[in-house]
Amino acid sequence: MIWQKRVTDLSDLALDRFVARARRAAGLKGKVNVLVTSSTEMKSLNRRFRGKDKATDVLSFPAEAGSQEGLAGEIAVSAEIAAHNARALGHSPAEEVKVLVLHGILHLRGYDHECDNGQMARREKQMRAKLRLPSGLIERSARVEKTKR
Repeated sequence: MIWQKRVTDLSDLALDRFVARARRAAGLKGKVNVLVTSSTEMKSLNRRFRGKDKATDVLSFPAEAGSQEGLAGEIAVSAEIAAHNARALGHSPAEEVKVLVLHGILHLRGYDHECDNGQMARREKQMRAKLRLPSGLIERSARVEKTKR
């Protein structure tokens, strides 16, 4: 874990244990590095790797072939966006970071909600229930889209 920004009530040990449980539940082999950082840094990473000039809550970077042995990939999370979303949704920032990390782990496992006809959303919902987490990103996005119509 790399903490550039701290999250209330979330220790290294707690996040490390959660990542291990989520990896096992997702069937993801290999180590996952997690960066918890600022929205400014997330905007920079999003611009550099996705060409999108805006902050985002979570980014996933699968390990490249031939990279560090045993590495599944890396996940970056915005502590600031996580705290904001947690307040808006009525749960703790620590829970929100876990929701974001789970979402990232599913991306590392190969899921892609932008083109999989709901497969990732269903898997994320199952895993959130198993890991006792509040609503996830895909589910929230679907609710927001419905209210815009």
